[in-house]
Amino acid sequence: MDIELNKLQQAARAEFRAFVDERVAPVADEFDRKEQMPDALIRTLGQRGYLGAMAPAEFGAKTMDALTWGMLCEEIGRGSASLLSLLTVHSMVIQTLLRWGNDGQRKKWLPLLASGDRIAAFGLTEPEVGSDAGNTRTEAIADGSDYILNGSKRWISFGQVADIFLIFAHVDGKPAAFLLERHAAGLDIEAITGLLGFRSAMLAELKLDACRIAAGNMIGGIGFGFSHVAGTALDHGRYCIGWGALGLLQGCVNACLEYIGQRKQFGVYIKDHQLIQEMIAEMVVHARAARLMCHHAACLRQRGATSTIMETSIAKYFTSRAAVKAALDAVQIHGANGCSDRYPVARYLRDAKILEIIEGSNQVQQLIISRHACQEHVAASRPAHTETLKAGS
Repeated sequence: MDIELNKLQQAARAEFRAFVDERVAPVADEFDRKEQMPDALIRTLGQRGYLGAMAPAEFGAKTMDALTWGMLCEEIGRGSASLLSLLTVHSMVIQTLLRWGNDGQRKKWLPLLASGDRIAAFGLTEPEVGSDAGNTRTEAIADGSDYILNGSKRWISFGQVADIFLIFAHVDGKPAAFLLERHAAGLDIEAITGLLGFRSAMLAELKLDACRIAAGNMIGGIGFGFSHVAGTALDHGRYCIGWGALGLLQGCVNACLEYIGQRKQFGVYIKDHQLIQEMIAEMVVHARAARLMCHHAACLRQRGATSTIMETSIAKYFTSRAAVKAALDAVQIHGANGCSDRYPVARYLRDAKILEIIEGSNQVQQLIISRHACQEHVAASRPAHTETLKAGS
């Protein structure tokens, strides 16, 4: 597979790396301790066109191809997984509007989201419902030309500051999705703190108490909420997280390579110890493999191939697992230093674990991948089996 970058992509990657090295990585641990992401940095992402990169140019966006977008997610993930989650959920809502929104919704919201003037968040998970999203308990009851929403959503990335939420609910037992604005009456937003990882992603719980919303804010119609609307968003989210996990994995490699050339034990630099070399080698190999998977998913996405969804799930599954393993080894290589906030590897480890859970846990990905493999096997063997039967008859 040819993964050579063209000149525009090379320039974009250099820009992303410089931005992360200058504006994100040096302060990511500070943001993590404070459990806050500065408004100024969020505005900067919008000004640079990063928040609207997946929207069409007609909405004022600095449109990127799938590979360039993936490289942006990779570099942001290398600097701060919390900041990566902003790109993820914000672009998930953009993709949903593009695929399932009507003309009025797209014209109203996409220019605002593309510029970063408004921040979007994704509201699917509930206190009692995670991976089993089809059994969400939030309800929407028709009331004239409006709907009344009751329920709650939890673990909403950047829910503390988002201006609009994509909320999933049931209408007469059928799934539906709505755009809910922050100032809507009956919406209460509570900050969630003290998390294992993604500490500066400003997560929130949304409580909907007789929250009135116009019927015109429904996305895609009744019955399309989970299989269609949420499916579009989650596929895009997995793509972002897969690339972001690659960035975190590469961050572990970089941190360890720098550390082992400075730290001595038993009179020699630890880079010369064979067991350290083994861990480094495994990190590097996993990073190379993860990069190939992410590039493959990008090529398929760019072509609009039908296999994109499955290959994206595979990439997300592999890269998130590899990121956790690399982060564990990175902490081990750093020893006691790796358990402190003096080095980023402790944050990498905490954040990496979250990557295995969000946008479809790794156990869900295992189910998806396994079922798809079985279907492929049956499809591949059926023609040969049919011919055998014909010959035997």
